[in-house]
Amino acid sequence: MDGVTAIANILRMEGVEFVACVPYQPLLEAAAIAGIRPMIFRQEVTGIHMVDGYSRATNGQKIGVFMMQNGPGAENGFGGVAQAYSESVPILLLPAGMARDKRGVHPNFYPTRSYETITKWADEFNMVERIPSMMRRAFTKLRTGRPGPVLLEIPADVATAELPEELFDYEPPRPVKQQADPSDVSRAAAALLAAERPVIQAGQGVLYAEATDELVELAEFLQAPVMTTLPGKSAFPENHPLAIGAGGPSTTAMVNKYLHGADTVFGVGASLTKSFFAVPIEDNKIFIHLTNDEDAIGREYKCHYPMLGDAKLVLRQLLDALKDLAGAPRPVNRALHADIRSVKEAWLAQWMPRLTSNEKPMNPYRVVWDLMHTVDLDNTIVTHESGSAREYMSPFWEARQPRSFIGWGKSTQLGYSLGLAMGAKLAFPDKQVINVMGDMAFSTVGLDIETAVRCDIPILTVVNNNSYMSIYDDSRFPTAIQKYQVKSLGGQFAEVAAAMGAYAEKITEPEEIVPAINRAIAANAAGEPAVLEFITRDEGNFSKF
Repeated sequence: MDGVTAIANILRMEGVEFVACVPYQPLLEAAAIAGIRPMIFRQEVTGIHMVDGYSRATNGQKIGVFMMQNGPGAENGFGGVAQAYSESVPILLLPAGMARDKRGVHPNFYPTRSYETITKWADEFNMVERIPSMMRRAFTKLRTGRPGPVLLEIPADVATAELPEELFDYEPPRPVKQQADPSDVSRAAAALLAAERPVIQAGQGVLYAEATDELVELAEFLQAPVMTTLPGKSAFPENHPLAIGAGGPSTTAMVNKYLHGADTVFGVGASLTKSFFAVPIEDNKIFIHLTNDEDAIGREYKCHYPMLGDAKLVLRQLLDALKDLAGAPRPVNRALHADIRSVKEAWLAQWMPRLTSNEKPMNPYRVVWDLMHTVDLDNTIVTHESGSAREYMSPFWEARQPRSFIGWGKSTQLGYSLGLAMGAKLAFPDKQVINVMGDMAFSTVGLDIETAVRCDIPILTVVNNNSYMSIYDDSRFPTAIQKYQVKSLGGQFAEVAAAMGAYAEKITEPEEIVPAINRAIAANAAGEPAVLEFITRDEGNFSKF
């Protein structure tokens, strides 16, 4: 067999059902022959975002795979890979490359070298005989430790070289997980029991480790409030009496009160990195940190009690240690539960005029609020866009099930939500999948709605169109705004979506929000992708503390 046939056969052995590409490379035909569905996208970044969403929705149990065309295709994919790297998503990238005798010849593009800074591992198949061993190493890295993209470049001459059958000895590798040092666990358990006002901050690592049950048990044992990071939103059920919401550029009053009032912060499956997309934490707290990434320990906060390992395994160790030290869980702290509920009710009361507004143009908070109260939250996967859409959704959307809300920040590429939703729908075709975006994001990637139509991926895209970039404070560039209208945008997006074959509506009346959502959901159920364009006002007020 030739090199690309060997790679395709390994992908099939790994359970890969589809690969995404723009527009062609030699592996595409080999994959099709092997029974792996090729999916062609309008642009590389959306295809990469789609396989990213597939990996995230399946929790890395299935790996999304993207193939890049030699030269421009590999060049164009950089932004999508950077987003996956920033969000710690395991995806496999297989770019076509120049023949080995063209190495170093200008202007040939060398993906292996160019992608080194935004991948967990980047290498090339330098010999056809090494394909099985390098693919085994790639899938080991994709399944072990802190997740991230892996890239293996396929030189043109290796793609066509012959691999003797006897050298094709591939066997899918198992994930490798680790527990923490027992002495580290004992120290952390004692510190948690000694804390007077602990807060648990849960990150995406809880989701990847499938550790929600252990996290709930720990919170109830300690009677400690739990917040999540933005990527970790849905790792802890937000209808639990100890849930205080997600922290990001916008957050909840509960996070503001309990995180800043805490004497001890326990980061679980979170990086504890200082960022615009994370609620700031004062340095004078006791930090307990559970992560599978040794590079995150002590990165920005002084870590008093580190534990290195898989979140599920280490939380179980920690629970056992707490039981040994304390005997029984703490009694239900009804006063704490009541206070969390009271703070939440007062906070929501402040926002209810926007969340239920009848004004026209419509308030985008009303769109999000009505959407949340129309769908079946236990059978829906939703994701937000970069910018204003993130701020409208992340504090107020109630995530009850793991991965029902795909939260993200960090690199924040415009248009990421569309690909995420498509990947999540391919992973869970029986769930309702929704992405909420703004007009500028739709302008960036909207043509790939046609890909959803062509490839039968019935997602619901909600576009809040205010023809304005609300996320940017006008004080940043008042002259540019007044003189050149730099924040003003335009577009007729429902018409664009309809022209590409999607079910589409433009909604201008608040009382039509829910009926339009129901019609779009019915269209999805019939197999049609749907786009709802809501004409909204400029809303620059966010739940910041």
